Amino acid sequence: MPALAVDQGAQQFYGNAVGAGFGTALVLIGAGWGFGRIGQAALESMARQPEIAPRIQTGMLIIAALLEGATFFALIVCIIMAVKA
Repeated sequence: MPALAVDQGAQQFYGNAVGAGFGTALVLIGAGWGFGRIGQAALESMARQPEIAPRIQTGMLIIAALLEGATFFALIVCIIMAVKA
């Protein structure tokens, strides 16, 4: 049955591409969830104690920047994985 014959290299290529796609999706979902939680916690804290809102906002921005850096690193890893496929 030559019609069902599959080249082993093609299977590896598709597996890496699918893995990179799933990895990218998980990274973006996690980053979105993380940014939402940061915003939620910061707004709740600012509503409870408006006098320290500038300190809370500064902390929120630092944590968001760290999350964004980790997200970019993970996306670069996924892109490298897709290119190597």
